[in-house]
Order: sequence, then C-alpha cells, then structure tokens
Amino acid sequence: MKEFMLIFRRELTPAGDQPSPEQYQGMVKKWQDWIGGLAAQNKLVATGKRMAPEGKVVHNNKTVTNGPFVEIKEGLAGYIFVNANDIDEAAEIAKGCPVIDVKGNVEVRQIMPEGHW
Repeated sequence: MKEFMLIFRRELTPAGDQPSPEQYQGMVKKWQDWIGGLAAQNKLVATGKRMAPEGKVVHNNKTVTNGPFVEIKEGLAGYIFVNANDIDEAAEIAKGCPVIDVKGNVEVRQIMPEGHW
C-alpha cells in the first residue's frame, strides 16, 4: 500500500452565504459517514483539521503577505491521508468525498517514502 494525501478545495463562501444549521448538520453527517467508511476499510491513515480561509505566505525573501493568494475563488478546506494501491485507487476514494457535492474538488498526491526527494 502507498500513502496519499487528499486535499480538499472549495469555493470561498461569503459570510452571508453560509448553510442553515440543518444543512450544516447534513454536511457534517456526510463527512462522518465517508471518513467512517474509509476507517472501516482500513484506508484511513490520518485526518487533518479543517482550515480557516485566511492565511499568510512567507516568501523566499522572508517578506510576509496575506494569503494564501492575491485573488482566488477557491480555498484549501482540509485534508486527510489514505492508503491505496496506486494513484488511480486513491482518485476513486476521492470521488466519494462530500466536498464534491458542494462544487469543490480533491487533489490527490502520493506521499513519498522517507529518503526520496
């Protein structure tokens, strides 16, 4: 098995466009069910934490700017680590991610073994 990072992105939502409490609870249940299913299949390695949309970027000249980027329409929402035989299987796992239901996307990246650059 190889380890993959699934990186969740979605459109940044204005404060007035937030889901109702009922909609939010429905989304939370979808995430819990999906992650629970991965854990039951021994595919889940680790869960990350949900990320705030704000951030800072430290540049190579050590200046710090607001970020993550100047003008973006989508933001990094979170991530998990999963086990899969190959990147195609990891992409199939990503297809079940609830972020897809809210017009988001999932980037799939293999974690390189120690000592490989």
